[in-house]
Amino acid sequence: MKIAGLQMGQALWRVARNQQLQQEFSEQGYLPRDRSRRMAAAAAAAAAAADNLNYRRQVQGGIDIYQLLKARKSKEEHGFIDLEMLPPELSITILSYLNATDLCLASCVWQDLGSDEYLWQGLCKTTWGHCSIYNRRAPPGFSYRKLYMQLDEGSLTFNANPHEGIGYFMSKGILSDHPKEVAKFIFYTRTLNWKMLRIYLDERRDVLDELVTLHNFSNQFLPNALREFFRHIHAPEERGEYLETLITKFSHRFCACNPGLVREMGLSPDAVYVLCYSLILLSIDLSSPHVKNKMSKREFIRNTRRAAQNISEDFVGHLYDNIYLVGHVAA
Repeated sequence: MKIAGLQMGQALWRVARNQQLQQEFSEQGYLPRDRSRRMAAAAAAAAAAADNLNYRRQVQGGIDIYQLLKARKSKEEHGFIDLEMLPPELSITILSYLNATDLCLASCVWQDLGSDEYLWQGLCKTTWGHCSIYNRRAPPGFSYRKLYMQLDEGSLTFNANPHEGIGYFMSKGILSDHPKEVAKFIFYTRTLNWKMLRIYLDERRDVLDELVTLHNFSNQFLPNALREFFRHIHAPEERGEYLETLITKFSHRFCACNPGLVREMGLSPDAVYVLCYSLILLSIDLSSPHVKNKMSKREFIRNTRRAAQNISEDFVGHLYDNIYLVGHVAA
């Protein structure tokens, strides 16, 4: 009872304190009346970013940015301090914590800062890690803010029609018409719809080949490598020719990245192919609620070694343990 009473008292105190702060904030007029709603929203976004930055600086023993932003411009004038009055590197650092929507909003108030090329370049390369245009000399009139809008438009187009999306990127000079460049773009981009991507890769096997070679499976345990592979190239929902193609390409790539393991364990692309199918079937068996009698470790070892006799029993047992503890390889 005492603890509940103390918690209720603390809650009532916070409510009363918030009301007091709101009243003081209204009376002092931190936001001048002639400011528009866009100014308030942009300043709030900048303050939130500064609050995040302030926390990191406080941990590192730095300056209190949040209090600096909320300081008064002068004894007579109140409000959020203009970011243009701060050192440029400090203003840019604060705005770098904003996403594209908030940065556009901030540019309505601080036009030069909100349109800074460094900020928009960071947003582009964070969302789309590779584009052919990054490695070219910028054409006249080029801006990363415009490029961001084009990349966003192209991604939306791809998610509706993958071939039109790639065509849009090429028409804008963002991507070169080469399978390796397209594969790099797909590999370093996370905004593409995986269903549309699967359709595109099923039709563009040349891009799929280049995409597989971008994976590095060195020193990775087989189930973990297979999970990473299927995070970039989603497995089809049903078994078919496309799934067989994916597993075949993965098997060759895994062996190429682990020559020492191939020699030590006696692995081959065919053996890895068999093990991958066994892992997928085991994943379905252990994760499906419709399978009541789950496959035991002994059964998995026996069934797998029938198809891959050269693989040791201990290695197959470790495969089972990984699926049992970590989960599905293609989830």
